[in-house]
Amino acid sequence: MAKEEKARAKKEQVKGKAKEAMGRMVGNEQMTAEGKAEQVKGDARQAKEKGKDTFRH
Repeated sequence: MAKEEKARAKKEQVKGKAKEAMGRMVGNEQMTAEGKAEQVKGDARQAKEKGKDTFRH
């Protein structure tokens, strides 16, 4: 389960970066903001999983 969540977090981060870059390229502020939000969501998920790992070991 933890590996799936870590992969999901990484996927959200990468997807968010791509969306943010695309938004900047075309000048779409909403897309840029959505990309940043996805990155933050991925970062939060990753931090949660790292916290779980810390307490498991």
